[in-house]
Amino acid sequence: MPKQLLNRQSQKYGYVRISTTEQHEDRQLIALSPFGIPPANLYVDKQSGKDFQRARYQQLMRKLKPGDLLIIKEVDRLGRNYAEIIEQWRFITKEKGVDIKVLDMPLLDTTYCKDLLGTFIADLVLQVLSFAAQLLCPQK
Repeated sequence: MPKQLLNRQSQKYGYVRISTTEQHEDRQLIALSPFGIPPANLYVDKQSGKDFQRARYQQLMRKLKPGDLLIIKEVDRLGRNYAEIIEQWRFITKEKGVDIKVLDMPLLDTTYCKDLLGTFIADLVLQVLSFAAQLLCPQK
């Protein structure tokens, strides 16, 4: 592991997404506030979750480093496409080495139970919730 990563302090990041002008990010920001996320580490997108080509999301992905923690309120704030949510989850947790905490679903917290059973349960719950996110809000 490069020396700069060994000396680097893990960071907390928050991601918020709203998709309509009638929605407000306040509810999500309030839910993230107890976690002490620095304001510079809060990323907010105001657009559809149909894909992951969102400016602030892409900036966040470039910023995340191994050992960091990404906190989101609900899994559907990540996106609305089943296959893409699964792929992004794998990319963040496996390739980037970042933990994810989904506030509204404690089973989706990769900081706990990193054994085989914990990983299996998280993967199963993620698949069910990702499916529901797409089913409840079909792509346009």
